[in-house]
Amino acid sequence: MCILIYMVRHGDSPKVGNERTRGLTDKGYMDTQQITNILKEEGINAVISSPYKRSILTVQELADQLGQRVLVFEDLKERIFTRGDKRISDKELFPLLNKSFSEPNFTLPGGESNADCQTRAIKILKGILNTYRGQKVVIGTHGAVMTLMMGHYDSKYDLEFLLHTSKPDVYRMEFNGEELLKVNRLWRFT
Repeated sequence: MCILIYMVRHGDSPKVGNERTRGLTDKGYMDTQQITNILKEEGINAVISSPYKRSILTVQELADQLGQRVLVFEDLKERIFTRGDKRISDKELFPLLNKSFSEPNFTLPGGESNADCQTRAIKILKGILNTYRGQKVVIGTHGAVMTLMMGHYDSKYDLEFLLHTSKPDVYRMEFNGEELLKVNRLWRFT
Protein backbone atom coordinates (compact mmCIF):
# COMPACT_ATOMS: atom_id res chain seq x y z
CA MET A 1 0.00 0.00 0.00
CA CYS A 2 1.39 3.38 -1.04
CA ILE A 3 2.31 6.05 1.51
CA LEU A 4 3.66 9.51 0.81
CA ILE A 5 6.16 11.05 3.23
CA TYR A 6 6.87 14.77 2.85
CA MET A 7 10.26 15.57 4.38
CA VAL A 8 10.22 19.26 5.30
CA ARG A 9 13.63 20.61 6.27
CA HIS A 10 13.19 23.53 8.65
CA GLY A 11 13.38 27.14 7.52
CA ASP A 12 16.19 29.59 8.14
CA SER A 13 17.04 29.91 11.83
CA PRO A 14 19.36 32.16 13.86
CA LYS A 15 23.03 31.22 13.66
CA VAL A 16 23.47 31.30 17.44
CA GLY A 17 21.62 29.80 20.35
CA ASN A 18 20.43 26.51 21.73
CA GLU A 19 19.86 23.64 19.31
CA ARG A 20 16.48 22.73 20.85
CA THR A 21 15.05 26.20 21.28
CA ARG A 22 16.33 28.20 18.29
CA GLY A 23 13.32 29.42 16.34
CA LEU A 24 13.14 30.89 12.85
CA THR A 25 14.41 34.13 11.33
CA ASP A 26 12.00 36.52 9.63
CA LYS A 27 12.81 34.79 6.33
CA GLY A 28 12.18 31.41 7.98
CA TYR A 29 8.73 32.56 9.12
CA MET A 30 7.89 33.94 5.66
CA ASP A 31 8.90 30.63 4.06
CA THR A 32 6.48 28.72 6.31
CA GLN A 33 3.62 30.31 4.36
CA GLN A 34 5.02 28.94 1.10
CA ILE A 35 5.47 25.50 2.68
CA THR A 36 1.84 25.65 3.78
CA ASN A 37 0.72 26.70 0.30
CA ILE A 38 2.65 23.82 -1.31
CA LEU A 39 1.31 21.17 1.06
CA LYS A 40 -2.21 22.24 2.08
CA GLU A 41 -3.81 20.80 -1.06
CA GLU A 42 -1.91 17.49 -0.85
CA GLY A 43 -4.48 15.83 1.44
CA ILE A 44 -2.12 15.49 4.40
CA ASN A 45 -3.29 13.03 7.08
CA ALA A 46 -0.70 13.74 9.78
CA VAL A 47 1.92 16.37 10.62
CA ILE A 48 4.91 15.05 12.59
CA SER A 49 8.07 16.83 13.69
CA SER A 50 11.41 16.71 15.40
CA PRO A 51 11.17 18.17 18.93
CA TYR A 52 13.34 21.14 17.95
CA LYS A 53 11.48 24.45 17.85
CA ARG A 54 12.60 25.46 14.34
CA SER A 55 11.21 22.23 12.85
CA ILE A 56 7.91 22.49 14.70
CA LEU A 57 7.50 26.14 13.67
CA THR A 58 8.16 25.28 10.02
CA VAL A 59 5.17 22.88 9.88
CA GLN A 60 2.92 24.43 12.57
CA GLU A 61 0.98 26.73 10.22
CA LEU A 62 0.19 23.79 7.94
CA ALA A 63 -1.06 21.75 10.89
CA ASP A 64 -3.17 24.71 12.08
CA GLN A 65 -4.76 25.16 8.65
CA LEU A 66 -5.52 21.44 8.48
CA GLY A 67 -7.04 21.47 11.99
CA GLN A 68 -4.36 19.09 13.27
CA ARG A 69 -1.74 19.18 15.97
CA VAL A 70 1.94 18.55 15.33
CA LEU A 71 2.93 15.13 16.68
CA VAL A 72 6.46 15.34 18.11
CA PHE A 73 8.90 12.42 18.11
CA GLU A 74 12.10 12.86 20.13
CA ASP A 75 14.10 10.49 17.92
CA LEU A 76 13.54 12.65 14.84
CA LYS A 77 15.84 15.31 16.33
CA GLU A 78 18.92 16.42 14.45
CA ARG A 79 22.10 14.40 14.74
CA ILE A 80 23.86 15.17 18.02
CA PHE A 81 27.38 16.28 17.19
CA THR A 82 28.68 17.18 20.66
CA ARG A 83 27.64 17.26 24.30
CA GLY A 84 25.21 20.04 25.14
CA ASP A 85 22.68 21.90 23.04
CA LYS A 86 24.84 24.79 21.80
CA ARG A 87 24.87 25.28 18.03
CA ILE A 88 28.10 24.42 16.21
CA SER A 89 29.29 27.06 13.74
CA ASP A 90 29.21 26.21 10.03
CA LYS A 91 33.02 26.49 9.97
CA GLU A 92 33.28 23.77 12.66
CA LEU A 93 30.42 21.70 11.27
CA PHE A 94 31.63 21.10 7.70
CA PRO A 95 34.74 19.04 8.65
CA LEU A 96 32.58 17.02 11.08
CA LEU A 97 30.02 16.30 8.37
CA ASN A 98 32.77 15.35 5.93
CA LYS A 99 34.30 12.89 8.36
CA SER A 100 30.89 11.58 9.49
CA PHE A 101 29.78 10.71 5.98
CA SER A 102 33.11 9.03 5.12
CA GLU A 103 33.24 7.22 8.50
CA PRO A 104 29.62 6.48 9.59
CA ASN A 105 30.70 5.37 13.09
CA PHE A 106 32.78 8.52 13.79
CA THR A 107 31.64 10.39 16.88
CA LEU A 108 32.90 13.11 19.20
CA PRO A 109 32.66 12.77 23.00
CA GLY A 110 29.04 13.22 24.05
CA GLY A 111 27.81 13.07 20.45
CA GLU A 112 26.48 10.33 18.22
CA SER A 113 27.61 8.86 14.93
CA ASN A 114 25.77 9.01 11.62
CA ALA A 115 25.10 5.29 12.02
CA ASP A 116 23.50 5.78 15.46
CA CYS A 117 21.46 8.77 14.29
CA GLN A 118 20.25 6.88 11.22
CA THR A 119 19.26 3.84 13.33
CA ARG A 120 17.12 5.86 15.76
CA ALA A 121 15.47 7.94 13.04
CA ILE A 122 14.76 4.97 10.73
CA LYS A 123 13.06 3.16 13.60
CA ILE A 124 10.60 6.07 13.84
CA LEU A 125 10.20 6.37 10.05
CA LYS A 126 9.41 2.65 9.75
CA GLY A 127 6.83 3.04 12.51
CA ILE A 128 5.25 5.93 10.58
CA LEU A 129 5.23 3.85 7.36
CA ASN A 130 3.40 1.04 9.17
CA THR A 131 0.98 3.27 11.07
CA TYR A 132 -0.04 5.54 8.19
CA ARG A 133 -0.38 3.02 5.33
CA GLY A 134 -2.15 4.53 2.34
CA GLN A 135 -1.87 8.05 3.81
CA LYS A 136 0.17 11.22 3.45
CA VAL A 137 2.45 12.39 6.26
CA VAL A 138 4.54 15.54 6.68
CA ILE A 139 7.73 15.24 8.77
CA GLY A 140 9.35 18.47 10.01
CA THR A 141 13.04 17.65 10.04
CA HIS A 142 16.68 18.75 9.76
CA GLY A 143 19.33 18.46 7.05
CA ALA A 144 21.59 15.72 8.42
CA VAL A 145 18.90 13.45 9.88
CA MET A 146 16.74 13.87 6.75
CA THR A 147 19.69 12.92 4.54
CA LEU A 148 20.49 9.90 6.72
CA MET A 149 16.87 8.70 6.59
CA MET A 150 16.72 9.12 2.81
CA GLY A 151 20.18 7.56 2.45
CA HIS A 152 18.97 4.44 4.25
CA TYR A 153 16.80 3.74 1.19
CA ASP A 154 19.08 5.07 -1.56
CA SER A 155 22.82 5.76 -1.24
CA LYS A 156 22.63 8.76 -3.61
CA TYR A 157 21.32 10.74 -0.60
CA ASP A 158 24.76 11.48 0.79
CA LEU A 159 26.90 14.45 1.87
CA GLU A 160 26.75 16.01 -1.62
CA PHE A 161 22.96 15.82 -1.51
CA LEU A 162 22.90 17.41 1.96
CA LEU A 163 25.16 20.25 0.83
CA HIS A 164 22.76 21.06 -2.02
CA THR A 165 19.61 21.22 0.09
CA SER A 166 18.17 24.52 1.23
CA LYS A 167 16.45 25.89 4.32
CA PRO A 168 13.61 25.16 4.00
CA ASP A 169 13.33 22.28 1.58
CA VAL A 170 10.59 19.76 0.76
CA TYR A 171 10.94 16.24 -0.64
CA ARG A 172 8.00 13.92 -1.36
CA MET A 173 8.99 10.29 -0.89
CA GLU A 174 6.66 7.63 -2.29
CA PHE A 175 6.79 4.25 -0.57
CA ASN A 176 5.16 0.92 -1.24
CA GLY A 177 5.24 -0.54 2.25
CA GLU A 178 8.86 0.05 3.28
CA GLU A 179 10.19 0.15 -0.29
CA LEU A 180 11.10 3.62 -1.58
CA LEU A 181 9.71 4.03 -5.09
CA LYS A 182 10.64 7.63 -5.92
CA VAL A 183 11.53 11.04 -4.53
CA ASN A 184 10.47 14.43 -5.90
CA ARG A 185 11.71 17.78 -4.71
CA LEU A 186 8.76 20.15 -4.22
CA TRP A 187 10.55 23.26 -2.96
CA ARG A 188 11.47 25.95 -5.45
CA PHE A 189 13.90 28.62 -4.32
CA THR A 190 12.38 32.08 -3.84
